[in-house]
Amino acid sequence: MQPYFKKKFIIPAVATAFLFIGTSFKDDFFEIAKQIEIFTTLFKAVNTNYVDDTNPGELMDKSIKSMLASLDPYTVYFNEQDVVNFKINNTGEYTGIGALITRKKDRLLVREPYKNFPADKAGLKAGDEIIQIGDVLIADFKDDASQLLKGAKNTKFTIRYLRQGKTYTTDIVLDEVEIKSVPFFGKIDEKTGYIVLAHFSRKASNEVKDALEKLKADGAKQIVLDLRGNPGGLLNEAVDICNLFVPKNEVIVTTKSRIEKHNNTYKTNKEPVDTEIPLAIIVNGRSASASEIVSGALQDLDRAVILGSRSFGKGLVQRTVELTYGTQLKVTISRYYTPSGRCIQALDYAHKDKNGVAQKTDAKNFNAFKTRKGRTVYDGGGVLPDIELDETKVSPITNALNRNDGIFDYATSYYYKNPNLGDKIPTITDADYASFKQYLKTNKITFDTETEVALKNTLATAKKENIDETIQAEYQQLLTALEKSETTLLDRNQKEIKNLIQEELIKRYQYQEGLYQFYIKSNSEIKKAVSVLNNQAEYKTILKM
Repeated sequence: MQPYFKKKFIIPAVATAFLFIGTSFKDDFFEIAKQIEIFTTLFKAVNTNYVDDTNPGELMDKSIKSMLASLDPYTVYFNEQDVVNFKINNTGEYTGIGALITRKKDRLLVREPYKNFPADKAGLKAGDEIIQIGDVLIADFKDDASQLLKGAKNTKFTIRYLRQGKTYTTDIVLDEVEIKSVPFFGKIDEKTGYIVLAHFSRKASNEVKDALEKLKADGAKQIVLDLRGNPGGLLNEAVDICNLFVPKNEVIVTTKSRIEKHNNTYKTNKEPVDTEIPLAIIVNGRSASASEIVSGALQDLDRAVILGSRSFGKGLVQRTVELTYGTQLKVTISRYYTPSGRCIQALDYAHKDKNGVAQKTDAKNFNAFKTRKGRTVYDGGGVLPDIELDETKVSPITNALNRNDGIFDYATSYYYKNPNLGDKIPTITDADYASFKQYLKTNKITFDTETEVALKNTLATAKKENIDETIQAEYQQLLTALEKSETTLLDRNQKEIKNLIQEELIKRYQYQEGLYQFYIKSNSEIKKAVSVLNNQAEYKTILKM
């Protein structure tokens, strides 16, 4: 067999490495140059001598990504196709079918079609499994199949999909899709405006400003800003959103790095929209990064009351470095600090345990800081709300159900059994919940909690060591006890799970807009935010006004 090796795959790696040398790490020049030489000679030796044909591009892609994975989850390499996806995430714009698609266990599933976009117009629904795109069978396509659903505007192709055990075919015409940073805004009552900020793309601040001004024009005298589930995005958009509520030249965030040029102070640089309007911000454990800049800065400046549960705790800043051949590196360059001096970062990636897992800052080691008016706030693990709400916290059993699609799959089954609800709000009765538990059992949906996974791994190890028969009885006893415990947890967290089933069903019948309309009437966290805003004495006491 002839050796297979192409020099063009080595050149980008060397060029990339020397790009680093030319810009930083000068003190380590010899060590870096030495390691580059070792790597390139090894890479060449593998590709020229390995017994089978190799794919140099794939080997390099994996080696780079594995190397960066040892640092933190946010320092990542983008090959040419990754770059396209990254740009979509930052702009919110692309040409495609307008649906959230996920691949799980070789199945390509429609998670959520967006209203009036191509997938929706073609009749696709949440829960549909796409099995063929054009001439490509998904089962035979091991790469990122979602890329088959992108292309030039007006491109038309046929999709085959499974729905409730039956196969259907539909044609889809690609169109421009813009995912809004503000998917919804409206009035909760006569004087309270509500703005949902889903992510921080490059239009985020303009969309929030537009929503704020329209709500004020419509009579809103106070605002609820919902950042729950917002994973973050562009730092400058976070600064500009703060600028809507605080004066010009206010420090919002400071970044600190071991490299001098990455130390920056970000201030507001525009005239605000309203520095007086009462403001409540809702966060939860999935509010991260830029969400924490906004909530943390406005908390430090005593400009907003924060409600919910402790935010995610991502206090690291990345920048994108253009590499050769259309590739990119997104690299962590600094930590960010809120106006009081807090770093919100929860995990310390510089200190990992023996399993390579970054450790959380111990609560007893949190440092205290002062807001502008002297309130005490803490660093070391996300933004702690002024008012903590249990409703924004998710139980481990619910996390397991979300992870294994228990709620999602049940909602799909429910939808097709009850197709005519229309604009009615689905209510989850006790009988429905009993049906849900039976559905989990019938379809053998496992919870895969940490305890369950550890127990199954123990049995797998025992089988390798030929001692499984010895412990089989004890294993089965433990498994039965665990399953009983999980059933108890399903009952104990019934209210939380019922709410999530209801929310998933509302999206099925009425899209995201229907869910937000439901929220402003029924969501307990929003009701609490409105209650605080309506009680000006409480609001002013919290903010020491």
